[in-house]
Amino acid sequence: MEITQADASLYNPDLAPIPPERRSWSTYNYASLWVAMSVCIPTYMLASGLIAGGMSWIQAVLTILLGNLIVLIPMLLNAHAGTRYGIPFPVFVRASFGVRGANVPAILRALVACGWFGIQAWIGGHAIYSMLRIISPGAASFPGSNWICFFLFWALNMLVIWRGIETIKFLEGIGAPFMLVVGLLLLFWITRKAGGFGPVLHTRSKFHTTQEFVRFFFPALTGMVGFWSTVALNIPDFTRYAKSQRAQMVGQALGLPTAMTLYSFIGVAVTSASAVIFGQPIWDPVVLLGRFNQPLVALIALFALLLATLNTNVAANVVSPSNDFSNLRPSLISFRTGGLITGVVGILMMPWKLLSDFSSYIFGWLVGCSAFLGPIAGIMICDYYLVRRRQLAVGDLYRRGGAYEFWRGFNPMAIVALAAGIAIALIGLAVPAVRWLYDYAWFVGFAVSGGFYFLLMRKQIPVLK
Repeated sequence: MEITQADASLYNPDLAPIPPERRSWSTYNYASLWVAMSVCIPTYMLASGLIAGGMSWIQAVLTILLGNLIVLIPMLLNAHAGTRYGIPFPVFVRASFGVRGANVPAILRALVACGWFGIQAWIGGHAIYSMLRIISPGAASFPGSNWICFFLFWALNMLVIWRGIETIKFLEGIGAPFMLVVGLLLLFWITRKAGGFGPVLHTRSKFHTTQEFVRFFFPALTGMVGFWSTVALNIPDFTRYAKSQRAQMVGQALGLPTAMTLYSFIGVAVTSASAVIFGQPIWDPVVLLGRFNQPLVALIALFALLLATLNTNVAANVVSPSNDFSNLRPSLISFRTGGLITGVVGILMMPWKLLSDFSSYIFGWLVGCSAFLGPIAGIMICDYYLVRRRQLAVGDLYRRGGAYEFWRGFNPMAIVALAAGIAIALIGLAVPAVRWLYDYAWFVGFAVSGGFYFLLMRKQIPVLK
């Protein structure tokens, strides 16, 4: 595409459409991407948090499976445009929000990703610190050593993103099978310590009535959807490299629900085993591993968790915000610079507070984020499938004054619909009588913003032929 001086404010090589000859990701790449992103400590903590909250193992596993089957739907719907047109998320969202208005959802999504990056970096740093305590207790007792480990892992993430998308592809390809094997070994080792699967899987739910269970279940389900609602938006950042629609769809459908459910089961079983062994469920695997006096086993498990966290953090939490920040000023902010910005903002969001307990993690962070991301997903899907019938003028996505200029580069209808969805979802926090609006935040925001956007837009833009 020929770029004029005016187009430079919307274009750089990192945001440009990927030509067909450079689209090399196969079904295996997408399946392994999801395995590698799913096999991580936050997934484990997601499942173990449900156990700590009172669910039985079967309730926790089914809740996670249902949540991932639900979020797979918007994932596949948004993935289509990336594969068809080779464009990343911040460019795709220009069709609905305008060439300048796209910065609003892009930055909202980027800030959530920065928070996730900080969480993963803190977990990875804590894993390094735990390994240090095993290898050299004296060095671990040095004041501030835990912070040094945190920044060491942070720097490792920055190095990977600096090397680019192909390094990420390589890490996901080799890391996925290894992580599954190590996870299964950890599962069998700790359940053996607990006396086998029998005592572990016979742990009953702590909920005495259906009403008690439902009160916990629906916010938890929203949290499960919220867990991957970030990638459900920016999945075009990955599917723009797909060989075909079939490759990305089959790869994702095989990888996401299967890997999340399997590794969540590992988290559930290991946490249940910890309750059998220690008398209380320990939801943080790094803390749990520190309770066993077997240094070799602990080191191997911590190293595996560290590699898994690196894989997930770079793929899920740096690729998208790097593109999103680049979209703010393409001529000045490259993909690499956007990654550095992500790293700094992630620290400023103080992830150690977000991980203070399972309630803050699931019902605070995950559900709260979903209130902002559900409305964006609703607008994007409505615009692409109902308003434009999957037809985009790609050149105009990089051009001022084109089909996506709207009003000074902003689409007021999209902004209003986004604000309405977020506001209604968050009302539940302020008004106890309608707390369910917050408990169902992603679903409420998706439906309200998507429906409102359709009503506002259906007569504004003719369907592109």
